Amino acid sequence: MKRTGIYATGFLLLFSAAHLGRAETQQQTVNDNNSTDASIRRLIKQVDPERISRNLFYLSKDPLPYRKLNLTLPGHQKNTLYEADDYITGKLESWGYQVKREGVQVQAFRRDTSKPKHAQYSPPKPEDPWYTAYNLYAERKGRSHPSRIIVVLAHKDSQSWIDSPGANDNAIGTVGVLEMARLLAEYKSESTIRFLFCNEEHTPWTSKTAAQKAKSRGDNIVAVFNLDGIGAKTAQETAAGKKTNVTAYTEPEGKHLAELMGEVNARYSIGLEQRTAKRPRPGDDDGSFVLAGYPAAVINIGSLPYGDPNYHAEGDIPETCDIENAAMTVQATLAAVVTLDQDL
Repeated sequence: MKRTGIYATGFLLLFSAAHLGRAETQQQTVNDNNSTDASIRRLIKQVDPERISRNLFYLSKDPLPYRKLNLTLPGHQKNTLYEADDYITGKLESWGYQVKREGVQVQAFRRDTSKPKHAQYSPPKPEDPWYTAYNLYAERKGRSHPSRIIVVLAHKDSQSWIDSPGANDNAIGTVGVLEMARLLAEYKSESTIRFLFCNEEHTPWTSKTAAQKAKSRGDNIVAVFNLDGIGAKTAQETAAGKKTNVTAYTEPEGKHLAELMGEVNARYSIGLEQRTAKRPRPGDDDGSFVLAGYPAAVINIGSLPYGDPNYHAEGDIPETCDIENAAMTVQATLAAVVTLDQDL
């Protein structure tokens, strides 16, 4: 009887210790979740629409009316895309990032006025000039999982075949990614967060080079968020004051990211009219990563089908951008990125 009592007592002690261990683990998980939640709330509150607006007007009105390789302003030494590159680089370096440039040989599109206005680009001729376009990279190295990479990107160039400021397409996405980089400059990430500023309105798209080189290096990219035309929508939606975002994915691995955008929008009461969409084939710069073998990729865009009435036209000016809507999309993307980073 005495031995049985000892065994029983030992069993109870082991059971109690195990139960206490589980309780401590559960409490730690709750504490970690609360800490992440508080961190995200602090970050998204710091998204600054006025700063977004200033950067937007700089890149698409004054002093830079466009961002294209085949236009150099009178009295300037560099074309307007190179000037935009310098501006973006200067901002990133002021926040402590080291910026890497990756050159890609491209040509400007020709213009075919027989096509609908939004699709008047046409292939260049072999004899047309070649230019070096640059992908710009900046990143925060992860502390515990530096090989695990989350990519946030936007194309920074405006249309090469027409004199369009390209405000909604895609200066607004460019400054949205800039704002995320500013806010995450001091964030202690567990994963590596990589910011990519690429080019899509010259040919070939430079995101293709970025994605293919990442694959050849064996980069472990677990998520790609493309910001393109954030807040841009139909004239009717704009008049009604709607704040929209569509997160579109191509492959099943991207669906989780699209659903996460909806979850953080609700959890943090951001207020977007958020929806998801599945595309039949890869498209835009996120599609470059899908085609390179990174299926967990999405685009955040104000409307799908794209509803901006000034799409690829001279009227795509910064005054028509919905800055508040764009800032809300930046908040949601920021929340999704930090959630992913902490979900190890």
